[in-house]
Amino acid sequence: MNRLRTFSKHYPLSLLVLFSLTLLTGSCYAQDKQEKINWVNWDEAQSLMKKQKRKILVDVYTDWCGWCKRMDASTFQDPKIVKYVNKNYYAVKFNAEQKEDINFKSKIYKFMPQGNRGVHQLAIEITNGQLSYPTFVFMDEDLNTIQPVPGYQDVDTFEMISNYFAGNHYKTTPYQNFQEKFRTSMKK
Repeated sequence: MNRLRTFSKHYPLSLLVLFSLTLLTGSCYAQDKQEKINWVNWDEAQSLMKKQKRKILVDVYTDWCGWCKRMDASTFQDPKIVKYVNKNYYAVKFNAEQKEDINFKSKIYKFMPQGNRGVHQLAIEITNGQLSYPTFVFMDEDLNTIQPVPGYQDVDTFEMISNYFAGNHYKTTPYQNFQEKFRTSMKK
């Protein structure tokens, strides 16, 4: 009888603990199920292009780059960025210091040891020789570089830039004009 009283006395607390654990587990599961950018490598991107042409977004990064890690942890986690990139681009995550050869557009690109680290020839090619990390390279449906964009970009800026290229606005509208229209439309 004493055990029953003790259990019933603590039962509300037990329910509260059980309920809290259930909520905690559910929120962890929901975070795991959060949409992410579908990053692919160069081979996968070129194969996907044969099935359906899209623009390509290349995240040129290095393992030691703090701003690259910040982009991964912030901007690239934002649901509207994830949704927009996955819908409009094939996204390539490209370590500019990777050692493996890359076959791109029927040409082999190699790692070149330089200084303390080195750099991959393809990183030099697609950034037009303007290496800094991170750099986001926007490419057209024929795998030609449209524009490399260096530096950390917050969510709002990255959203605007990715819309500028995906919507082909770069073909007809100077970026400054697009920027003003985009910001005005976002305020409405």
